[in-house]
Amino acid sequence: MTKLDRSKSIRFLVFVVLVLGAASCSQKSPSASEPIAKPSASNPEKTSASVREQIAKTYGLDEFGQVEAIRYTWNAKFPGVNVSRAWVWEPKTGKVSFEGKDKDGQPVKATYIRSQLNNQPDNVKNDIDPAFVNDNYWLLFPLHAYWDSSADVKDKGTQPLPQGNGSADLVSVKYPSDGGYTPGDTWDLYVGKDNRVEQFVYHRGGTKKPSVVTATWEGYKKAGPLLISTDHNGTADGNTLRIFISDVAVKVTGSENWISAQ
Repeated sequence: MTKLDRSKSIRFLVFVVLVLGAASCSQKSPSASEPIAKPSASNPEKTSASVREQIAKTYGLDEFGQVEAIRYTWNAKFPGVNVSRAWVWEPKTGKVSFEGKDKDGQPVKATYIRSQLNNQPDNVKNDIDPAFVNDNYWLLFPLHAYWDSSADVKDKGTQPLPQGNGSADLVSVKYPSDGGYTPGDTWDLYVGKDNRVEQFVYHRGGTKKPSVVTATWEGYKKAGPLLISTDHNGTADGNTLRIFISDVAVKVTGSENWISAQ
């Protein structure tokens, strides 16, 4: 089962009509079924492995092998930008279909296999595939946090929510200081007792913008075996931000029908 390469994942929070170009690379990463370390009897506290696994299971980790295709449209609204990008991803084959607009606002469609990215036109390698990675992390970040085994995950206990009132368990996901586009990025997930992310704060490790993004995780829907947060409201470097995901549906093994998120 193919997953997204960690070195591409750093495009997760690029907020432009077409994300900045990036060198292509492979999409090798751990399988969702790959065993991970378990808490030792001598240390009853949650380990980084158990924390990321518990959250990922809530979002459909155990059933992800049933998913043949995911369809969704990623939408971004913030000052000066109104973007929609439609995707169909087949995670087992790495096939991606895209429909959206280019830098000049002209309609664009593309279909490609991510493992064969080097054979694709420049607009696919430099614009469309980085945009796909960005949008897919918004769609499935709790699963990517599990698949990206290089990330350091720490449970920091109950902390006040960054927006509004209340509190939640702060689970910090920090990437290594070497490799990737912006090494050292950190995602602080504020997780409720049901293991659902309620809010998050993104801290960029490098100098590119945005440096800090704070957003809600709401509008939860089930699409087949997957749990998806479809609405994110907050700020990017102090500017109002809304990211929302529409037209979410999945196909599962043994069926040709799309199961719409509800």
